[in-house]
Amino acid sequence: MLFSSIPFLYYFLPAVLICYFAAPKKLKNAVLFAFSLVFYAWGEPVYVFLMAASITSAWGLALMMDKAKTKKIRKTLMIISVIISFSFLAYFKYADFFISNFNAATGLSIPLLKIALPVGISFYTFQIASYTIDVYRGDTKANPNIVDFGAYVVLFPQLIAGPIVRYVDIAEMLRNRTHTLEKTAYGIQRFCIGLGKKILFANAFGELCSIFRESNEKTVLFYWIYAAAFMLQIYFDFSGYSDMAIGLGRIFGFTFLENFDFPYISKSITEFWRRWHMSLGSWFRDYVYIPLGGNRVSTPRFLFNIFVVWFLTGFWHGADWQFIAWGLFYGTLLVIEKMWLKKYLDKAPAVISHIYVLFFTAIGFVLFNSVNIAGAAEDIGGMFGFLDIPLAGTETLYYLRSYALMFIAGSLLATPVVKKLLGKINETAIGGKIFAVAKPLGFAAIIILVTGYLADGSFNPFLYFRF
Repeated sequence: MLFSSIPFLYYFLPAVLICYFAAPKKLKNAVLFAFSLVFYAWGEPVYVFLMAASITSAWGLALMMDKAKTKKIRKTLMIISVIISFSFLAYFKYADFFISNFNAATGLSIPLLKIALPVGISFYTFQIASYTIDVYRGDTKANPNIVDFGAYVVLFPQLIAGPIVRYVDIAEMLRNRTHTLEKTAYGIQRFCIGLGKKILFANAFGELCSIFRESNEKTVLFYWIYAAAFMLQIYFDFSGYSDMAIGLGRIFGFTFLENFDFPYISKSITEFWRRWHMSLGSWFRDYVYIPLGGNRVSTPRFLFNIFVVWFLTGFWHGADWQFIAWGLFYGTLLVIEKMWLKKYLDKAPAVISHIYVLFFTAIGFVLFNSVNIAGAAEDIGGMFGFLDIPLAGTETLYYLRSYALMFIAGSLLATPVVKKLLGKINETAIGGKIFAVAKPLGFAAIIILVTGYLADGSFNPFLYFRF
């Protein structure tokens, strides 16, 4: 079930809100747990049993860890739990990748399993693994209540696409959280902002990307228009979903950490990845990079650590070589920055640093969105005029004019300019009075526009369902 869908907005969400706020405090987690299972089972009822197995095994092994008498036993139980969680992920997400590559290397023809990928498995696997490791480290106690733990794992606001929420960050909220009108109002506003970003911007740029793919008039300029459109599509798509998740979490009394911080204003690739999908970056930092030794090791080992993290980051996103290439591409850029380039970027004019980031981000996302390595090579070749195509054409200029206002609006909203401007206006006496009336009307307008768009059955994909 998508947040940006009529069934969610007008059936599921009202039902869960009514039941949740009508339930006594001790049953609120149970209500969230039950409705989250329904939310997940809406599209994939069979995989609820897989999720239940993941929850039960992690919950039981964590309790055993807490009672274990030696560190060796605790470590063994932690390893078993992590292996179980990642074995599910490996089987459903990577089995066919390994089989196809084994067939290519050996000349054999082992049949592919062709298993459907359970939605959200990459996200909830990481959440379960972080819980298990944190219990082993002593950063938190195992939760004796399987309903509370299950609610953490399957909490529907962030179940399908994050942000990746760590148990230690919301453990106290699971036990004791408050609900206020202020939190609810903020949550509704944040949800509406995310919904608007997804439907009004991400979908519009997604349509342009689809038009490009179907076009018979490919030009160098059209390739760059496509690259810019996909950069904005994936930003508004994923950050919009994160906004909706954070907003819903606040309504239910949870404060989730931010996942995006205007990444396109970055002045280096290092800064970009501190602002983009921050929950994933911090997960790899705390559970892979630092345990490997981080940067407090010899230079060769430091380089090894960087490439391991970025190999895994790419592979986490998808079971195909272009995702691995995408991860290693950014790993290489980060190494170049850390070893040499960063000091020059810090001294360079801001406009140069921004252009540098946007240029390599565009290439990276074209690689990310390709069908395979050959498709990525063709797309990047088209961007640099290596294909036998013209620089521009009638169709290209038509779509550039048609989407010009969307590009201008999207580019501004992808920076903090509009947010800061509105904040300053709101701080004035007159502006504050205007905003008091305009804000609820604006959010109501978003809901009306989105409803009309969804009722029309228009283009409404969600990119991170792929992962």
